[in-house]
Amino acid sequence: MTTDSAARLRALHVPGTPVILPNVWDATSARAVVAAGFPVVATGSAAVARVLGHDDGEATPVAEMMAAISRIARSVDVPVTADVERGYGLDPAELAGRLREAGAVGCNLEDSDPRTGELVAPGEQAGFLAAVREAAGPDLVINARIDTYIQGGGTREAAVDRARRYLDAGADCVYPIGLGDEKEIERLVAEVAAPVNILFRPGVPSLARLAELGVARVSFGHGLHQAAYEHARTLIQAIAEGRDPYR
Repeated sequence: MTTDSAARLRALHVPGTPVILPNVWDATSARAVVAAGFPVVATGSAAVARVLGHDDGEATPVAEMMAAISRIARSVDVPVTADVERGYGLDPAELAGRLREAGAVGCNLEDSDPRTGELVAPGEQAGFLAAVREAAGPDLVINARIDTYIQGGGTREAAVDRARRYLDAGADCVYPIGLGDEKEIERLVAEVAAPVNILFRPGVPSLARLAELGVARVSFGHGLHQAAYEHARTLIQAIAEGRDPYR
């Protein structure tokens, strides 16, 4: 079953026909994604962390994060891919095993240290990804996040170099988070020639345009949770002011 689900998820990464991932934070949001017709559920680490009462950046105890992923996976009948930052300090074999136990058949792994914000050397990250791949085999779809654009001064050349290293190490898709310029997306996709994930946020090309640019995966990070929280905050403020929050 795990291999079949991973294969289903992997097959959805088609350049030009991207898999769309409205990232979730709990079982209820996961069910809403499935009810809307999406074939995959993806968690967002920042959103899950905040729901659990923690900050982003691996401040969530790994047991709590894995338990949250497990609740989400049990609540839906589609493949689940989990954002697990840089692995919460677990060694590759334990990380692969914990994801399997939680019911996740995919994961995001980033190449900066969440505790310091410093980029990990590309060779070191490639080695980490290769070890996760070896431990998981084909049962895990690895989305390798590239943090050069959010570190400031990131170049396409640096991102492409990391992307190629990570793909050679066994990643299925690369995720240059923070990349939003249309021409740069098009060039990077062409140079990488493998599935690329783009984070959708204000200012990024439309979903239709991202498809035209050859993107294979589009995710929303913690954006939907943030928007939901802001809406809830306005409802609560209305109550505090003696107003009807539903009007």
